[in-house]
Amino acid sequence: MEKNSRKAFKTIMLILIIAIVVAIIYYLFPVIKDISTPEGQIAFKEKISNSGVLGFLMLFGLQFAQIFLFIIPGEPIEILAGICYGPIWGTIFVMISAAIITLFIYLLVHKFGRKFIYDFCGEEKIKKIENAKVFKNPKTISFIIFILFFIPGTPKDLFTYIAALLPIKPLNFIIISTIARFPSIISSTLAGDNLLAGNWQMSLIIYGATFLIVGIAILIMRKFDKDKVTDEVLKSIK
Repeated sequence: MEKNSRKAFKTIMLILIIAIVVAIIYYLFPVIKDISTPEGQIAFKEKISNSGVLGFLMLFGLQFAQIFLFIIPGEPIEILAGICYGPIWGTIFVMISAAIITLFIYLLVHKFGRKFIYDFCGEEKIKKIENAKVFKNPKTISFIIFILFFIPGTPKDLFTYIAALLPIKPLNFIIISTIARFPSIISSTLAGDNLLAGNWQMSLIIYGATFLIVGIAILIMRKFDKDKVTDEVLKSIK
């Protein structure tokens, strides 16, 4: 019964997410097809702005699909948020949305257990991470979560599922993971805002500067990380 319940819930969620994404794409298609042009970006922003609350809900729906499925890159959604709401409100929107969606997934895993994660992510991969020594230490787990969500390219959204199995409190996880996403989010929303202004060169500079800052931060963390926790974490998620 429990297995059937998980499968039914998974099926319903996937159908719902696909329906939401299809509906959003259908609604926005007239402006999405020209999103790569300055005119298309302006039209997209106006479409979202004129949609009022529905505009927020559409972007939230896209971000929900991105985090819940965790195979879709988050940057395009963040860039769209920057185009529509600017770097400040776009960043606030994405961070609040990410926190809400993270809490929802955490509660799902807490309710259905680790088998719910296996249905989405594969049992072998999850057990490898869950059983890694570095993820079992309550004293360093907060630092580890920060690293995973701070460094570009790590499977952040996968760990949104796994977090409920790790020795970290829900509130701590949500706060840390949300704050650690900030460099990636702000760089993407700034890039989106500059794309809208036709300044794609600045967008590239912003991304380059962000990766440089993150790279320097990683080097500093590794220098003062006497227990080599950072290296162990990156090795365990390969």
